[in-house]
Amino acid sequence: MAIQAPRGTRDVLPGQVYKWHYVESMYRQICREFGFGEIRTPIFEDTELFVRGVGETTDVVQKEMYTFEDKGGRSITLKPEVTAPVVRAFIEHKLYADTQPFKAYYITPCFRYERPQSGRLRAFHQFGIEIIGSPYASADAEVISLAMLFFERLGLKNLELRINSVGCPKCRKEYGKRLRDFLAQKLPQLCETCKTRYNTNPMRIIDCKEEKCQKAIEGIPLMIDYICQECRDHFENLKEHLEGMGMVYTIDPAIVRGLDYYTKTAFEIVSRDIGSQGTVCGGGRYDGLVEECGGPDTPGIGFGLGIERLLLTLESQGIEIEKEEDTDLFVASIGCEAAKMSLSIAYKLRAAGVKAECDHMGRSLRAQMKYSDKLGAKFTIVLGDQELSQEMVAVKNMASGEETKVELDIQTIKNTIMTEKGSK
Repeated sequence: MAIQAPRGTRDVLPGQVYKWHYVESMYRQICREFGFGEIRTPIFEDTELFVRGVGETTDVVQKEMYTFEDKGGRSITLKPEVTAPVVRAFIEHKLYADTQPFKAYYITPCFRYERPQSGRLRAFHQFGIEIIGSPYASADAEVISLAMLFFERLGLKNLELRINSVGCPKCRKEYGKRLRDFLAQKLPQLCETCKTRYNTNPMRIIDCKEEKCQKAIEGIPLMIDYICQECRDHFENLKEHLEGMGMVYTIDPAIVRGLDYYTKTAFEIVSRDIGSQGTVCGGGRYDGLVEECGGPDTPGIGFGLGIERLLLTLESQGIEIEKEEDTDLFVASIGCEAAKMSLSIAYKLRAAGVKAECDHMGRSLRAQMKYSDKLGAKFTIVLGDQELSQEMVAVKNMASGEETKVELDIQTIKNTIMTEKGSK
């Protein structure tokens, strides 16, 4: 039996990867325009980073992490999210001593042991940004605006920006009491996971997708109704900034996000085009995370979005991504000497910046021309004894059928191709 890719993973084949190149290029461009620099963190981290940073009671830490012991007896985890690793790097390299805020973006694989479904894989890829150092709502608005503008440039429609305030440790204390009082009478009706959350993190019960839990908690107290004045002022400032940029938003008190480090702002950008997994981007503020991970008291805000889910959304809306340019020139050959020469010519053309291909399968000339068509070659040349002896070759435009006879010289061939391409 042939070995297959592990469940919850998928290959991105050469015929598909151009879509990834496109969205990655668009994402890098917009991040540069917003003043973000790229950061790359390791694929795995010390497990303690996620236990402390993400939260010991979260589903991510309790159920979803790929954790193992390395040969040195250390507990290592493949990163399930990226904010905690970025914060670790921020602290380790003393970036808090530099001019603030620290602004970084990333494109990286992540790993979570979840039930695979449309738009949700166990090995997936994320875009994300972080602004660390600013306590102001303007940073929150900038993070949200980058995501919205990115989606706009991709041509996405039917997206809804939803925002909420999940408070801070000060106002959560009072809210937690009211929440537990409300839920105490509902415990028998809740799923086992929510019964556990009642003691560890009752606010996460709001986010449960079980129908019986959603029915049981109808009328549940919501954090936004109990936030302190500081959190309320921050939320009002955020709304003012969003309105100042002309952004339409909905206040959704049910947004709590799945990680413990969120404070104040939490937001999601939702699509109605990919079924139940409609959130294409989510993020929020994490003012206590840097300190929790051993750094100075430093606020932060960021978002993450899954690339696989983004591509599904583009597909569901019928947004076509143009394929990358095909082969410029195919070098066909007749005979052994010409076959040897074809690789040399293809190499020299490649070195000159031409996308060139030649045959490696010993095909007949007719089969080589069919292969050239499959590659989408815009031009072909055929090398035979006559072409080699005369040091002349015919450059054929495959679209028009026209042939231009030129010297068997790399720069001349290149100039002919580029001239004809430019005249279209």
